[in-house]
Amino acid sequence: MKGMTEAGSGKIEEEFIEAKKNWELERLYVDLASAKGKALTPVEKKLLRGLLCGFGPAEIANIVYKSGNSSTVRVYLSNGLYKYIEEMLSNQAGYPVKVKNWSRVTHLLEEADYKKSRLQIEEVNSQIKTNIEKETDLNTMKSSQRKDWGEAVDVSLFHGRKTELAQVQGWIVEEHCRLVVILGMGGIGKTAFSIKLAEQIKDKFEYVIWRSLRLAPPLEVILSQLIPILSQLPETKSTETVESRISQLIDCLRSSRCLIVLDNIDAILCSDSADGSNFPETVQEDTGKFSLSASSSGYVLSQIRYRQGYEAYGELLRRIGDSQHQSCLLITSREKPQEITTLEGETLPVRTFKLTGLRNTDSMEILKSKGFTNLREEECKLITNWYSGNPLFIKLVATAIQELFGGNFSEFLAQGTMVFGDIRVILDQQFNRLSSLEKLMMSWLALNPGLVSVRKLQKEVFPMISERLILEAVELLQRRSLIERQASSFFQNPVWMEYLAYRFIEENFQLSQDKCGSVSMSHTIFAAQLKNYITAIRLI
Repeated sequence: MKGMTEAGSGKIEEEFIEAKKNWELERLYVDLASAKGKALTPVEKKLLRGLLCGFGPAEIANIVYKSGNSSTVRVYLSNGLYKYIEEMLSNQAGYPVKVKNWSRVTHLLEEADYKKSRLQIEEVNSQIKTNIEKETDLNTMKSSQRKDWGEAVDVSLFHGRKTELAQVQGWIVEEHCRLVVILGMGGIGKTAFSIKLAEQIKDKFEYVIWRSLRLAPPLEVILSQLIPILSQLPETKSTETVESRISQLIDCLRSSRCLIVLDNIDAILCSDSADGSNFPETVQEDTGKFSLSASSSGYVLSQIRYRQGYEAYGELLRRIGDSQHQSCLLITSREKPQEITTLEGETLPVRTFKLTGLRNTDSMEILKSKGFTNLREEECKLITNWYSGNPLFIKLVATAIQELFGGNFSEFLAQGTMVFGDIRVILDQQFNRLSSLEKLMMSWLALNPGLVSVRKLQKEVFPMISERLILEAVELLQRRSLIERQASSFFQNPVWMEYLAYRFIEENFQLSQDKCGSVSMSHTIFAAQLKNYITAIRLI
């Protein structure tokens, strides 16, 4: 058997190319296809070439899939190639031929005259030598064609995130994660992060494809774009099911090292709150009182699910996360799909990275690019803290200060409103997807800054609501990127606190206290206290 070093003289990344020099591959493909009844798949061809190069199942698994577990390769061989070889050779010989183990494959095929003669091998070597420069140019051209960036935006002015980029890059390149989720609230920079990351690691992959799901394309559309690129075959009108197309994609991910990015996957997600209620929970117009019920009745959590007609995306995530292959799917989202929760783990090939705000120095760079060249460091720190380092919010506020206040930072501070315009729209979009219980919990966290544990929420804050509902609500809020975790406790960032506090005032809440556990206070006093509270938030 050839050793790893000798066989490795051919380009392993080009699918055991050494086999082409010594074997009548095309004739062998045709004869095996006849025995099989249809053409060999790219994976079957690759495994056959590996055997012809003298590699065993364990070595093939290590080279192709970077894994010490050869069970997948052995299954492919036993249930496929070995049977086709036996059928083909038995038909040719007129008596049964058996492949007892992988090491007999080359011997049997050589006896059947599938190995090239010495003269043929010399001619092939001469041809390879003659065309080596042309092949290099062709590979360069193909390499450039294998990067498809779709509608990816320009990230040449990208600020910070060096540590975060390095961590996720390590997951993908060194630890060979198959599925990675970049999770974060709206405006936090997930799209730019995914593009910058893909640019940095593109040379580690044969194919890089970036696609946005912002307009919610059906999975069939995405697959019809991906498979022709990865298989290098023209797209044809297909009557195959989505499940079989996913299988084709998985085969491509096994045959080549691919990086696929699907941005804005939350565009195909929705919430299914069964109670259909909106915040506030109840408004009693006759008394002018706002009441929050303290019992479990009426509270139904809104689960994160796929929009009708988009459920196949869940199957795609599950298959890519579960199947053994050498590629990576990177997705970005405000909300974590259920399949990720099931598959992920710190040492598993499926991981989630929570993207948080920028540091003060990085926020300063954004403000400088917006024209604030003389901004003091303490002023930049205020902006960073108020908007939790959210790069989109910082850009929007900088534009508003320039256009509405002539670039005067002090005047903007004096007017007192921090959540407005597009910032308010983004927060409204996420808040309106919540169930009444999630909204109640978000509101309580806004009015009670600081760390709070699940147990405290269950026992002290909402004792009349079932512990299960509280636990599930906290889990959902974290999956929606609406609360932050520190150790075993949770807290809310300042921009959400201010948004919710002003929402109380604008909704004209009047709260009252009674024996049933409802809370309340006159609107005038409550509004005044909230304004003082908002001022205090900004000083944190």
